[in-house]
Amino acid sequence: MSGLQRTALALTIIGAINWGLIGFFQFDLVAAIFGGQEAALSRIVYGLIGLSGLYCLTLLFKPSEEVEREPRTDMT
Repeated sequence: MSGLQRTALALTIIGAINWGLIGFFQFDLVAAIFGGQEAALSRIVYGLIGLSGLYCLTLLFKPSEEVEREPRTDMT
């Protein structure tokens, strides 16, 4: 997994945790940390999380490494 994929996955997990907090406790962690939903920094974080979620769709359809392995041909 590349660094970009790990970063996108981490941001997507942060977004999922934030949505869980909103759903269960009506608490927006990103807004609380960065100064409200209308603050520029909060909007940037929301945008990055959204883009990360879209990028993680590529991980969903990426074949696993085990499938890509070629079978061994030497039987020694």
